Amino acid sequence: TGPFNDVVTSQLKLANPTDKRVCFKVKTTAPRRYCVRPNSGLVEPHQAVAVAVMLQPFEYDPHEKNKHKFMVQSLYAPEGEVNLDQLFKEADQSQLMDSKLRCVFDVPVDTTAPQNNIDAAPAPQPQTEAPKASPKANNIEAELRKAGDEIKRLREETSSLRQENLQLKDTLRLRSTGGGDKKTDRMPIQLQQAEQQSPMTQMMMAFIIAFVGFIVGKWIL
Repeated sequence: TGPFNDVVTSQLKLANPTDKRVCFKVKTTAPRRYCVRPNSGLVEPHQAVAVAVMLQPFEYDPHEKNKHKFMVQSLYAPEGEVNLDQLFKEADQSQLMDSKLRCVFDVPVDTTAPQNNIDAAPAPQPQTEAPKASPKANNIEAELRKAGDEIKRLREETSSLRQENLQLKDTLRLRSTGGGDKKTDRMPIQLQQAEQQSPMTQMMMAFIIAFVGFIVGKWIL
């Protein structure tokens, strides 16, 4: 029974149901993998002997078919002292009895492992970067800058028109008091035209400001 990263020991019990002494010897098909203690001995009548079969550490592969087998040979012991090695070498094969065993590897389920990820640590959350500005936001910002520049230009034009209007009024006042020269004879006509153009300019400014506001409001919404 695993895990197999350390020495694993299994007990093999040999019982003698007869009235005679029985000699035994344990063999395996994988002698480099196992250590058997004792690997041979005597069993007294109606007695039993425990044999430790120790599997050496190895890397277990569940997909690998392990064909490890054991064979226990037994033989009635003669009277007197017994030399087990010599006895099994010189024994008649017809007098030998044997029992074969197949080794089965068992890997128990780890009950301490987390079930359904209940005890598992939460997965780390991925780090997210700061959201980048969308193209729509960039367009809105550009339109706002453009609208600001347009408003600034309109204010400058309004200021210039006001200055011209003041100059025309001053010229008209000088003419009404009798001052001026020949060049100012046509001034009333120019003043009349300027006075007619001033409301038009103001209306155009109001229209442009309203149009810019509509564009800005459309992008923001």
